Amino acid sequence: MFDGRETIAPLNSAETFQANLVSDLMHQAIDATNIHAQAAVPPTSDQQTAIVNFELGLFSAQLADNRAGLLTHRGALGGAQNLSGQDYYPGINDTLGGDPTGAPFNPAGFTLFSSWEDTKPGYERDRDRIAAREEIAAGEKLFNSRALTITSVRGLNDNPTLAAALGVSVPIPSFPGTCTTCHDTPNVGDHSVALPLDIGTGHDGAREQDTQIANGLAQLSFPGVPVYEITGCPNPFVAPSEQSEPYVIYTTDPGKGLVTGKCADVNRTKGPVLRGLAARAPYFHNGAARDLNEVVNFYNQRFQMNLSDREKSQLIAFLNSL
Repeated sequence: MFDGRETIAPLNSAETFQANLVSDLMHQAIDATNIHAQAAVPPTSDQQTAIVNFELGLFSAQLADNRAGLLTHRGALGGAQNLSGQDYYPGINDTLGGDPTGAPFNPAGFTLFSSWEDTKPGYERDRDRIAAREEIAAGEKLFNSRALTITSVRGLNDNPTLAAALGVSVPIPSFPGTCTTCHDTPNVGDHSVALPLDIGTGHDGAREQDTQIANGLAQLSFPGVPVYEITGCPNPFVAPSEQSEPYVIYTTDPGKGLVTGKCADVNRTKGPVLRGLAARAPYFHNGAARDLNEVVNFYNQRFQMNLSDREKSQLIAFLNSL
């Protein structure tokens, strides 16, 4: 689950990972059957095993692009078959140093289309196809390397582990990152541990006080949803000695706060898997972005990416290829 509720057995060791993963998914199958399906009796052990085996055999990814063609051509590693062989374990490439192998975070989280970065002239007859592939590869490179300024993200800027790693105190005013700071799972794109974040998509734009968040929200097409007022929580981005009352949160979705009841979890939601993204509009957990153009414009404003129109097009081409 996005908040780690179903991680009954820890997934932090290579030696116990597979057995614990199966144990956790078996437990989740019981809860889903009893609660969501409202079954009269829980599933048997054999039924749980069948459910888990089915889940572990599912891989979803884009197979082809209308302009670029097959996403497995000329050394590219797109498609579901390649995804099925992708290395993964909880904590892999964790931004906050939580990789159980001790491996450091590598911002080059996507390496699917590096073979398309420099297609030689005459490599293929179809020049439009070559151009499309180079655009996708350029977008992947931007995703891995374009600098962002990360501010006011609940789960990061108020995170003691990150602050200690940076040698600063909480709250962290800002720090540099890339898209893979949050989407760190290699060639998949979600966060590899349960780390729900609040990047601002659930905020109420009409009352937003943070300029960067407000600029990002202005790029979106919000659905008509209720706005809730939450009081009594401290401002997570102001030092305790500088708190001023009252601090009011206006939100369309309290996120993990609805599960834990903690102020620190208000507005925090899970970053999604990015594979198969082209088929899943509208985007963000509340459907606030009607297309990938709005998604990219939100991030460009929210995290001061300073993307040109061409770079936006390249980033969208890459996201559409996943």
